[in-house]
Amino acid sequence: MKLKLSAPSLARLRTTVATVALALAAALALPTATATAAPAAAAAGWNDYTCKPSAAHPRPVVLVHGTFGNSVDNWLGLAPYLVKRGYCVFSLDYGQLPGRPFFHGLGPIEKSAEQLSAYVDKVLAATGAGEVDIVGHSQGGMMPRQYLKFHGGAAKVRALIGIAPSNHGTTLSGLAKLADQFPPVGDVVEEIGPALLQQKEGSDFLEKLNAGGDTVPGVEYTVIATRFDEVVTPYRTQFLDGPNVRNVRVQDLCPLDVSEHLAVALTDRVAWHETANALDPAHATPTTCLS
Repeated sequence: MKLKLSAPSLARLRTTVATVALALAAALALPTATATAAPAAAAAGWNDYTCKPSAAHPRPVVLVHGTFGNSVDNWLGLAPYLVKRGYCVFSLDYGQLPGRPFFHGLGPIEKSAEQLSAYVDKVLAATGAGEVDIVGHSQGGMMPRQYLKFHGGAAKVRALIGIAPSNHGTTLSGLAKLADQFPPVGDVVEEIGPALLQQKEGSDFLEKLNAGGDTVPGVEYTVIATRFDEVVTPYRTQFLDGPNVRNVRVQDLCPLDVSEHLAVALTDRVAWHETANALDPAHATPTTCLS
């Protein structure tokens, strides 16, 4: 039975849902970006298009932010961490919508994958490298799989490392199911950004992405998850099945790790160490609480 609402009730519902969605945005969002974001990144040593990969680290690293994130705020910790270790590091903005500065990753994920494809080509042209490695957080750990599967990315990417990725969708601890029960809710979420509903468990987008298997040949996959993730839930839906896959739960490496969805990418040195190990598995070192 469909829910029928009067116009005033519908307006109140839309206002309430918008408030909930904006609260969700705040939960997912990172510290507020500034107008000097790009210069700040370059000054910190990444997005330097004069960087040439070394023999030790021959592939540039492309960082892909999450929903409501951007190319700087998502990576204020991990990008300098990798630069210090000798990597050429780059980060892009994707999924921008008109009138919504700083908070990106909201547009249709298929279009975002096209943006990633163009950006990888730009990085390869600038650095002279033949392949990149991709590190993504949340949607940024899942969206590159669209690029690998449908946009020829597998020939240009050696490894995909997803930190708390939404690989099989999320219940958002039940919030996403609201869209199924009350159609007006889905309309409001769609207005905020199509990528939100595309990441809902069981969405048409995810069904197509995961049809025929989670992986494509020739790419190494690493998933780094935390059992305290409150956004991509249940957290085990982040894991991938298939060859060349390593699924990591940070609490198995450090039982004291209490990082949740944002902290695991922003501040968690256990996750950072595992990222570095995945980027250079030949020189991997044990990851502990002291990493």
